[in-house]
Amino acid sequence: MAKEKGRKLIAQNKKARHDYTIIDTYECGIVLTGTEVKSLRQGRASLVDGFVSVEGREVWMYNVHVPEYSQGTWTNHSARRKRKLLMHREEIDKLERKADESGHTVVPLALYFKDGRAKVEIALAKGKKEYDKRQTLREKQDTRETNRAISAIRRKQRGTV
Repeated sequence: MAKEKGRKLIAQNKKARHDYTIIDTYECGIVLTGTEVKSLRQGRASLVDGFVSVEGREVWMYNVHVPEYSQGTWTNHSARRKRKLLMHREEIDKLERKADESGHTVVPLALYFKDGRAKVEIALAKGKKEYDKRQTLREKQDTRETNRAISAIRRKQRGTV
């Protein structure tokens, strides 16, 4: 069997990008059991309530839901267990220093396979206030309306030339 190439997305946390301002992102490996890998290969996971914590110079991911593997037996994993993330020591130290600042947290953004290995993209983030969320939505809507107006003008110009 040939090795997988590229990136195959399993789960994405869109809510995190809405609720937080992303400051910095990191790619980490994950320590998984066999049944967790098989469940992920079926494309089943949820990052919605997940968060990341640095404990004792190790990085752990909590509340990420990887459902039990349907053909698993007594070796099956628990769905919401804490999972160790694999990062370089310098990255862990940098992440811990920044995460300790007031209002900062670390959240998982995406879970995917990269060249056959399970990876998670985590982000150092700062929580948005309600008015920041509304402002972001307003900016997106304004950009969308501007792009529509520009494309309508271009269509009109092409039609007359």
